[in-house]
Amino acid sequence: MICTEEFFLGIAGGGTRTVALLADVGGRFVRRVETGPGDVRRLTDGALLARLREIARALPRPAAIAIGLAGAGAEAQWRRIRAAAAQVWPGIPCHATNELETALVAGEPTGRGGRRATSLAARVLVRSGTGSCCYARATDGRTATFGGWGHILGDKGSGYEIGLRALKAVVFYYDRDGIWSALGRRLLRVLQLNEPGDLVGWVQAAGQREIAALAPEVFAAWPGRVGRTGKARAARQRGPTGRERDPIARDILEGAAHSLAKDAVGCAKKLVRPGAPVDFVLAGGVLLQQPAFARKVARGIRALWPGARVAPLARESVWGAVALAQRMGKAAATHGAHGLQAASA
Repeated sequence: MICTEEFFLGIAGGGTRTVALLADVGGRFVRRVETGPGDVRRLTDGALLARLREIARALPRPAAIAIGLAGAGAEAQWRRIRAAAAQVWPGIPCHATNELETALVAGEPTGRGGRRATSLAARVLVRSGTGSCCYARATDGRTATFGGWGHILGDKGSGYEIGLRALKAVVFYYDRDGIWSALGRRLLRVLQLNEPGDLVGWVQAAGQREIAALAPEVFAAWPGRVGRTGKARAARQRGPTGRERDPIARDILEGAAHSLAKDAVGCAKKLVRPGAPVDFVLAGGVLLQQPAFARKVARGIRALWPGARVAPLARESVWGAVALAQRMGKAAATHGAHGLQAASA
């Protein structure tokens, strides 16, 4: 029989998938589970309970749990998460939060930050995946968010917005020029549609994830490699195979990068004065899977916030949930039940 005090469970869920990671007391990997989307706004209480039960069936019983789900931005959602966890893991302390906090914790320095770490004023998570949002924490503990309004009101620079803008742009230029663009042909091919008019029925039935799944086609139409030499400047006009890049894709991605950079800086300004030492952490599937796009966002941030340090998230955000669960376990060992309540709060 496995001793429950030896293991800590972190769960991080976004618009596309939920990842659960079990680690031992030393933070070493034990087991991993992947399941469906984890946006708490789109999960009924029953669906949330089913998602957690699926995870529990695959893993040993942990000593403490931390769960960070997309859309969990207020106490009402945290209560829902804790209530569901209490049914699945009765008697096990649970820290409920959003996937932004888990990602920011996953990106915390590991002790080699030196002078920069001691003078740091704040850290800002810039996330672009299916959706998008920025989340900042100052060294004094204050937090701020920028975005997070969902795909109808927000999600600027996200995979969803990139996909939606691509759909709108190809039909606009078709109306204007009477020519179906290279990007338009890509979209029809990946959707297995025959003609532009078929997009009307498809988009009416498509959800956020289906539209966000079109973003890779936009990136493929404009790889976005950038250099400083004349040769590299000429290469900006062509992809790696020598084909002409699609100007529609270029405009969409440049606009998305600019939006993310502005939002990141706007989030930092909520907590610290402009120019203060701030680390910006890039996360989410779009930024981590498209390095050229991430570099463009990073350049935009540095232009708006001189001296900023910008880097991609070095490890999966679910490790931040594991770290939060470990902190709760340590509080329990030190202070008992009162410590668990404080850690959960």
